[in-house]
Amino acid sequence: MKIYIVDGTYELFRAHFSQPERIAPDGMQVSAIRGFVISILNLIKQQNVTHIAIAFDSVVGSFRNSLYSGYKDGSNTPQELLYQFGLAEVISDYLGVKIWPMIDFEADDVMGTAARKFSKDSRVDQIVICSADKDMAQVVDEDKIVCFDRRKSLIINQSEVIKRYGIYPTSIPDYLGLMGDVSDSIPGIPKWGSKSASTLLYRYETIENIPQNVNLWDVKVRGARGLSSSLETNRNEAYLYKNLATLRYDVSIVEDVDALEWLGADPILFPKLCNQLGLDRLANFPVKWN
Repeated sequence: MKIYIVDGTYELFRAHFSQPERIAPDGMQVSAIRGFVISILNLIKQQNVTHIAIAFDSVVGSFRNSLYSGYKDGSNTPQELLYQFGLAEVISDYLGVKIWPMIDFEADDVMGTAARKFSKDSRVDQIVICSADKDMAQVVDEDKIVCFDRRKSLIINQSEVIKRYGIYPTSIPDYLGLMGDVSDSIPGIPKWGSKSASTLLYRYETIENIPQNVNLWDVKVRGARGLSSSLETNRNEAYLYKNLATLRYDVSIVEDVDALEWLGADPILFPKLCNQLGLDRLANFPVKWN
């Protein structure tokens, strides 16, 4: 079997900025919810999904904000979208999909934890993480755990990670620590970019393994002395940024594989909520009812 793990926060953001405005009878903005539901049900239908879970950042913030004050805090999230986060969890539950709402951790952390946990089950052929975020590439394991870029219909396995970033999946946190990650407000180390980071990490794998003496570097990279000087001046920052980009794999997940089986939407609660939100056409959209 295949298990699909969906980044619900990403799906909500994508729907919010791509859908035309929809207002519920009570005046609430529900365009993100509409797009979100359509996206999840299309995924289930198109991929013949049998087992699925959705992770949410219930609070746009985590333990990482206490480690680094500049880390993303959700302050730029539109208020009308924030209002739909809780509703997305409710409607996912009515869809019959297992949800993991995160508070202290992030959605990425529980997705990574789940991928590793469930990949050990002998019944599971593949874990498909529905995310194109480069953070998640660190979880990829050959063809057993892959990411799925739904916009491009592209499966990102280990070979694709190497092709995209020039490094193995395990070096992704180091890569982001050096070059930074705008989406998470991680600044990176001055002078370091994708090319220099991938060249050094393909050879040395981790920041810790990069020799402090540039004369010991046995790979060629443009501006080596400047890069080395910048790294040695900012090594502590590099380790911090790497830590911020490193997923946690110790999120508590009580469910087993069987709990992720999609049995269909609730035939009463799901249509009722759709009608209340003024999304009548979605009320009969599910292909299966429980």
